[in-house]
Amino acid sequence: MRRIAQVAAIAIVLLASSACTTSPPRDVNNICAIFEEKDDWYDDAADARDQWGSPIPVMMAIMYQESRFQADARPPRGKLLGFIPWVRPSSAYGYSQAKTTTWDEYEDDAGRFGADRDDFADAIDFIGWYNYKSRQRSGLSPQNTYGLYLAYHEGHGGYNRASYQQKPWLMAVARKVEARASSYQVQLVSCEEKLKSGGGFFGWF
Repeated sequence: MRRIAQVAAIAIVLLASSACTTSPPRDVNNICAIFEEKDDWYDDAADARDQWGSPIPVMMAIMYQESRFQADARPPRGKLLGFIPWVRPSSAYGYSQAKTTTWDEYEDDAGRFGADRDDFADAIDFIGWYNYKSRQRSGLSPQNTYGLYLAYHEGHGGYNRASYQQKPWLMAVARKVEARASSYQVQLVSCEEKLKSGGGFFGWF
């Protein structure tokens, strides 16, 4: 009976851990709270930073804007005749809201075959990769969150043509992403050493 109880307890912990991993963080406005709640997210983000040279706060701010950290996020369906659910406006999906064609390019270019858009580690790596491409194709600094988000939204060709200048709403959103990245940066300074040492809940064991 004791063995059965131990197995049941382990199963409950694993189920709770799985639910915690796939559900959005409780406090999306505090990057320290996000990383303390979501085991492995900091390590995944740090790996993407090291691979592509994109700051963690910048990548996380872009992800927040795109999906609010929802693993299965999709654009809302259009409405036929104003009330009948219709097709979605694009193939964007997952944490990064990457379109299928762009994700395929990422898998091929980065050698990440089999990567999943609803997996945080793959999605944050994709954002880091895209920002790296923005530096190559559009001359954007890794710290230029405003420009990086515009390129992320419009594509490199669109950004280079300054298509965003015809979209005041998009430029306003990019400023919000920039402000969130700055806020995340200040917060991360206060907790990164603890995160590096595994000081969250799972770091106690």
